[in-house]
Amino acid sequence: MKDKDELMIALTQLEKEKGISKQLLIETIEAALITAYKKNFGTSQNVKVVIDENTGVVKVFKRMEVIEGETAFDTISLIDAKEKDPEYKIGDVIEEEVTPKDFGRIAAQTAKQVVVQRIREAERSIIYDQYFERESEIVNGIVQRFSKGTIFINLGNTEAVLLPSEQTPNENYTQSARLKTYIVEVKKTSKGPQVLVSRTHPGLVKRLFELEVPEIYDGEVEIRGISREAGSRTKISVFSLNENVDPVGACVGSKGSRVQSIVDELKGEKIDIIKWDENPEVYIANSLSPSKVEKVIVDEKNKSALVVVPDYQLSLAIGKEGQNARLAAKLTNWKIDIKSLSQYEESLIVNEPVEEVKVTEEETQVTKEEINQEG
Repeated sequence: MKDKDELMIALTQLEKEKGISKQLLIETIEAALITAYKKNFGTSQNVKVVIDENTGVVKVFKRMEVIEGETAFDTISLIDAKEKDPEYKIGDVIEEEVTPKDFGRIAAQTAKQVVVQRIREAERSIIYDQYFERESEIVNGIVQRFSKGTIFINLGNTEAVLLPSEQTPNENYTQSARLKTYIVEVKKTSKGPQVLVSRTHPGLVKRLFELEVPEIYDGEVEIRGISREAGSRTKISVFSLNENVDPVGACVGSKGSRVQSIVDELKGEKIDIIKWDENPEVYIANSLSPSKVEKVIVDEKNKSALVVVPDYQLSLAIGKEGQNARLAAKLTNWKIDIKSLSQYEESLIVNEPVEEVKVTEEETQVTKEEINQEG
């Protein structure tokens, strides 16, 4: 009885340490013992194994269905059944104990490997569920090893995989370094759950702002859009549900402290914080920050816009290799064509005048902090 008591104590301990329910473990062992019984005693009987949860005593029962007429190995005739108990009727299942004297010793050997495997599977399932629920969230880990460009990150109870395509070009990853990553996907594999993470996903920037800016976390300020070229530049548009809260100022923080923390985490990636506006002309003008905008002329049908900027701002509006304009177009989901004021005026000589929308300086002003980020 001592060994049996120890079995139940061990199962209780596993439940506490591994987070696997004791009931699940008992069911797993019972299933393994059925396999062991059939293998060691050369039978295909329909049997049931029951473990007493209090004492750990194991019993094997042969199960026979009551039928009328000829019987097979897992059935019993109605006549024979009534000899055991007159109450039996057709369709009932009789359970008769057939526990061998040395079953505990034989079964333990055979079942051990199966039980260990089932426990491992249960652990994997728990880990999968844990990280599947955290998809699209940030996770902290430690860089553990490298293999053919892929980085494996220790999350404590499992590894995360950072593929080369999800690594930021300007970052150097070193072993044992702590790293924040964004969970892109959690997959089930034969070797257990696979957690795929990213340092390039726009969602990483969104989650970092949620962590750093209380107004976003509380729902006063909303992130309406993000366009990102990882390692280089990100544009993020924000909107305040509280008229007393400046969404851009809340994200920038006192002396730029909040956005600077995010820039540091992203290893110097520049961030433009844009005020979202339901008016597409205003929103498009804002999106080209830090450039000033003279006019925005929109074509609603084709969802395209002509943006006119001062001559000296043309290169800033377009950005290096077109990056600023490209990110603005992606952020607003509008096709954007940029012209200098002189280019626009020249075109008016040839073409008919078009309806113009003047954007006020107040609507397109750029915070000092954003200008400082532009460097």
